[in-house]
Amino acid sequence: MTGIDGVARALGVSTATVSRALRGLPGVSAATRERVRAAAEELGYVPSSSAAHLASGRTMALGVLLPRIDEWYFAAALEGVDRALRAAGYDLVVFSLGGSGRNRERVFHRSMLRKRIDALLLMCLELTPQELAALQQLDYPNLTVGGYVEGLRNVGIDDDAAASEAVEHLVGLGHRKIAYLAGGDGHGVHFSVPSRREAAFRRTMRRHRLPVRPEWMIFGDFRFGAAKEAAARLLEAPGDRPTAVFASSDEMAFGVLAAAQEHGVPVPQELSVIGIDDHDFAAPLGLTTIRQDPREQGSFAAELLLAELQGAPPQPDPPWRPHELVIRRSTAPPQEKF
Repeated sequence: MTGIDGVARALGVSTATVSRALRGLPGVSAATRERVRAAAEELGYVPSSSAAHLASGRTMALGVLLPRIDEWYFAAALEGVDRALRAAGYDLVVFSLGGSGRNRERVFHRSMLRKRIDALLLMCLELTPQELAALQQLDYPNLTVGGYVEGLRNVGIDDDAAASEAVEHLVGLGHRKIAYLAGGDGHGVHFSVPSRREAAFRRTMRRHRLPVRPEWMIFGDFRFGAAKEAAARLLEAPGDRPTAVFASSDEMAFGVLAAAQEHGVPVPQELSVIGIDDHDFAAPLGLTTIRQDPREQGSFAAELLLAELQGAPPQPDPPWRPHELVIRRSTAPPQEKF
């Protein structure tokens, strides 16, 4: 197996340049860094992680703190983070809160404080004042992804605009009886995305002078099963029924589609359904949705932190990531006339 001297000789550079390139330190051009990595891989040189850590004071690892790992958005965003980290020679360390108060305490007061990471991404959660204080005491850069934490920078879509656009699509089709399927805290994890999307729904409905009926404000916990049960209760309720449902995530919209099928309610003839995400199953199921790209969001956030670790100035207000309306077969004008 070749050592660092062999890589340096093969490229005609100093061992210091090879070391800096492989450790992601500033002072090495992107082209040289790529040449060094390619040569090291070809020659079979594997740098000692412990030596690099001692020399640089870095772990060459980036942490991701998330509420749980069993949702599409989290998995997709993690995929994007991992892609960016692997390209930079960094490892990914995942801290899952799992909804448990005891687990949260372990993560915040033991795991992260052990300096196992060089930077941290927080995904879709809010922090208690004590947790935020513990995080701010740490000396590594951080960002939030897909949510908002007071005092921290965020990478994600404009949830207010995305939710408003979904309602505008339904109203533009002629819908006046619109139900809202909310996500939120069902597992001890709070974050601001659900409240922002619901507030935008209410605000847009008011702007069009449309009623927000309490019995049509239902809860699905961002999960298929809970959303299906909530939609079933909505469809089974006596009296007037909505002509459209805005689900604040695609996974919940899938639950609405399943409930409608089981209850013999044709979509979109009698019930239009729209979500947010553009989940991998949205296109096959014909779901109209507001598309976002969590993989791109994860990569973008990771690249911001990696750049800061190499000496780039922090970006105080990262730009909104893109979203767009994708119209498929699950929405259409209502059959009833107004």
